[in-house]
Amino acid sequence: MGKTLYLECYSGISGDMTVGALLDLGADESVLMKTLKSLPLDEFDIAVTRVKKSGLDACDFHVILDEAHNPHDHDMEYLHGHERHSENGHSHAHAEPHNHEHNHAYIERHDHEHNDTGAEGHHHSHVHRGLPEIREIIQNSDMTKRAKDTALRIFGILADAEAKAHGVPAEQVHFHEVGALDSIVDIAAASICLDNLDITEVITGELYEGRGTIRCQHGVIPVPVPAVVHIAASHQLTLHMTETEGELVTPTGAAIVAAIKTADKLPNKYRILDTGMGAGKRDYGRAGVLRAMLVESEEMEVQAADIQKTDMIGKDTIWHLESNIDDCTGEALGYVMNRLMEEGARDVYYTPAYMKKNRPAYELNVICMEEEMERLQEIIFQNTTTIGIRRMKMERTVLNRELRESDTSLGKVQVKVCEIGTEQRIYPEYESIVRLCREHGLSYQEVWRIVCREVCG
Repeated sequence: MGKTLYLECYSGISGDMTVGALLDLGADESVLMKTLKSLPLDEFDIAVTRVKKSGLDACDFHVILDEAHNPHDHDMEYLHGHERHSENGHSHAHAEPHNHEHNHAYIERHDHEHNDTGAEGHHHSHVHRGLPEIREIIQNSDMTKRAKDTALRIFGILADAEAKAHGVPAEQVHFHEVGALDSIVDIAAASICLDNLDITEVITGELYEGRGTIRCQHGVIPVPVPAVVHIAASHQLTLHMTETEGELVTPTGAAIVAAIKTADKLPNKYRILDTGMGAGKRDYGRAGVLRAMLVESEEMEVQAADIQKTDMIGKDTIWHLESNIDDCTGEALGYVMNRLMEEGARDVYYTPAYMKKNRPAYELNVICMEEEMERLQEIIFQNTTTIGIRRMKMERTVLNRELRESDTSLGKVQVKVCEIGTEQRIYPEYESIVRLCREHGLSYQEVWRIVCREVCG
């Protein structure tokens, strides 16, 4: 049924902190390294080490870049040199000892291309990557479909935010946070680890953020940086402003939270199954760590069971949102459908239509519960060209049904059990069938027949 992850962001969150925490939590390092090697990139190495942060032992995930590709994200003098000098010229930036132990794990890459002459006579390839190029990189890797979907969702959120900040369409964004190698690798690595740990629910509360200014490739900008502000506004993230001078929440960190968060509060009672600590690279005078926990709660299980029983029995009320769209691309409509389903829509479908002036169009239809309606409307307005959405309150009659997990000769499978009087109808869940197909190298039809024979009767 998947695991529940809690991210404790009292020192903020960044891409490398997230990967370090997930590795420390138990994500398979060998799987991560093997999958990262499949990325069609050749300008980075990886080091995974143990470090001390304010005396706390943490896992450090480090994307190693050459000088030509180095964004200086972890160089405190570069980031804050413009403001960390007092009137007498004394620098107030102090580096915390990093204390690496010698159990390094590396991805070694020595096949760098050299095209443009650098300052010291070296030749380096400078590639300007935007969202289309990054999609191609992710799709051409050996990441699982779920990991790819997570990574593309994170990049989509990041691109939307930077597009707003720079005043250009998301598809045309070429800038540091989306295009930089370390961000690409961090996001891919986080997605791989989440998939490897089988994380299906993520709880994240407040994101602790600093203040002041920070230097980026475009100049000196305020903290929170514009991309973080746009992500927080678009995805209802709660920022907790601190007195720390500096950037605690990076755009990559905020985008990860926005893409994977399913709840913002821990249950009143829960058990901690495991913990992990991911180290940050910047020194802001506090323990720069992200703590991750696998949690389990009877309360959460009871709530989930109640939702299945009360939400799907007898008669209830749903909402139907619809909008006619005649000037939006197929790619955009496909993206919107995925976003709506991820954010809780019960169903999403398109109906071909002809509108005024004989324009071919699509009618977007969304079925949802009342509490999800406002959020889904916002997604439609943000990501399509529509200027209006019709809303209809509808009553429906549904069969008694519940999800169960059953054992088969191929492994565990999730099934939906529907009741019609005294009769039971059992339907295997699509994702479970797909998982078994991949595990056993069988076709969908073969697995379906085996599961139906052994479980459905």
